[in-house]
Amino acid sequence: MLRALVDICGPAFARAAGAADAVAGRRATFVAAPATTNTVVDTVGLAAERGLAVVPRGSGSKMDWGKRPLGVDLLLDTGRLDGIWHHDREAATAEIGVGTPIRAVQAALALSGQRLAVDPPSATATLGGMLAWNESGPLRHRFGTPAAQIERISYVTSAGDRAESDGEQGRPGIGEIDGVLLSALVRLEPLPAARRWVTVPVSAAREVPGRVAEIRALDVQPSAIEVDLPTPAGRRPPGILAVLLEGDPADVVQRAKRLATGFGVNAAVAPTAPPWWGRYPFARGAVALRVTVPIAELQAAVYALGDATGIPVPIRGSAGRGGAMHAVLPGTLTAQRVEGILDAVRGVLLARDGRCVAIAAPPEISAHIDMAQTRDLF
Repeated sequence: MLRALVDICGPAFARAAGAADAVAGRRATFVAAPATTNTVVDTVGLAAERGLAVVPRGSGSKMDWGKRPLGVDLLLDTGRLDGIWHHDREAATAEIGVGTPIRAVQAALALSGQRLAVDPPSATATLGGMLAWNESGPLRHRFGTPAAQIERISYVTSAGDRAESDGEQGRPGIGEIDGVLLSALVRLEPLPAARRWVTVPVSAAREVPGRVAEIRALDVQPSAIEVDLPTPAGRRPPGILAVLLEGDPADVVQRAKRLATGFGVNAAVAPTAPPWWGRYPFARGAVALRVTVPIAELQAAVYALGDATGIPVPIRGSAGRGGAMHAVLPGTLTAQRVEGILDAVRGVLLARDGRCVAIAAPPEISAHIDMAQTRDLF
């Protein structure tokens, strides 16, 4: 098998897996890094012929997310499937290889005064990893999820056949694709000339819906509305609400001033984001939850998490349209305890049109609890 992979990918791009080549604690057997569509087709086709399980890997920032795979025979590294393959500035579209880091995409597009309107919290996220998990940052409030900004996806099926999908007319959406993503044709947005963040303290989750109502009443056209509850122990205030405004410099300054005046004397305006903005409240080794709930029910979600856990649970994320928030539980809890917390929170949210799923956890926990799958996040 290794000789065959070397023949397809080249001697420097196929090898036996090492200790670091694992998915949710399950070590792979081989690693291959094909560089073209044809070599991906050949690699996946070879694995299919031999009955081997293939798992794609970009930067590896989310390899511990989700349900543990039954097998990881071959890690298919997408690092060589990178670059902006076609950029149509006038049509505001670009076809991008899935192994391209989002930061590199944004830097290249900025030279043309454009951007992909996404900001995944994973610092090293590639286009493929972001799309596979529909990983949204604050800009989701204005522009929607990454999946919503895709015109077309090119991929290789698990049988080794090349295919395309626009998610319409019976074709699979990104969350339903069984195979390896190759590239995506994405819609682009103009790069904003100015940005301002307006922040205001909130003492509890129950204050957030009222603040969001104020933002809407003032018609300041926010690009994002984020909340951090509670802030780290010992810091005051207990929570912070932050609003991102973008656009022409004079207009942005005027809208920021109007919003800050509406918020009152405790509001602040800054040209840079708060330190926690666009970052997950968890680190590797913790139990990470994704909570989706109407903003009017945020207090119920926060209370349910704290009540079930017995300690304040940090929760951070979108307080605006279609918002998803993330919460963190200690990685030292037992799997049984985590499952009990999930059941209790889900019971509270069920009647409130909300959801709570575990997206990441240490292997000793994720192997025994109901973990999210990619399709759960679309």
